[in-house]
Amino acid sequence: MVAVGTPPGAADTGTQVVAWFVEHRDGVRWFVWATTVNTPLAALEFALLRRLLPTPHRDVFLIGAIAIVVTSAVQAWAWGGLALHADRLEPATARTVLDVALFWGPVLTGATVTMMAPVTLLALRGQAGLPFWLGALGAVAVVQQAVETVTIFGSTGFTEPGGAMNLQLGAGLVGGWLLAFALWGGVRGRVQ
Repeated sequence: MVAVGTPPGAADTGTQVVAWFVEHRDGVRWFVWATTVNTPLAALEFALLRRLLPTPHRDVFLIGAIAIVVTSAVQAWAWGGLALHADRLEPATARTVLDVALFWGPVLTGATVTMMAPVTLLALRGQAGLPFWLGALGAVAVVQQAVETVTIFGSTGFTEPGGAMNLQLGAGLVGGWLLAFALWGGVRGRVQ
């Protein structure tokens, strides 16, 4: 996301979207590349974390994790396609394709809740050796993700699809939770 910078918003015109993609086409292609090379690493992380969970929780976690990988790939396709021939984009087409890509954020909330909920429930119950603090952090993130579904109905500002509620607040909380789970899992694996 660093390569992309601040993406166009849901309220921007098609002409503004085209201008943004012309200016940021290289950054978008780096973003698509980073998403591509990160996929095997994310899959490994999810597989290793899955092993720490009992059934059926591990399977629900994995289904959510797979949905995150798949929806991220689809979103990268849309962004990459817009950047490929940015100088020849028609404003209405650019706006429509970007609108589809912006719904990655709101739709991703279902995948993130599916991934986080089983771990959070186990941790809050003191089960599977998961620490309570991970459950508390997960509860905050799950509640935020549930609230974030309102971005499906937003059109401008903080609650617009693909806006700050999705890409900053939500991504920050989910990323923080996932990093905490991974660090805890790594330390636990070394101890055992």
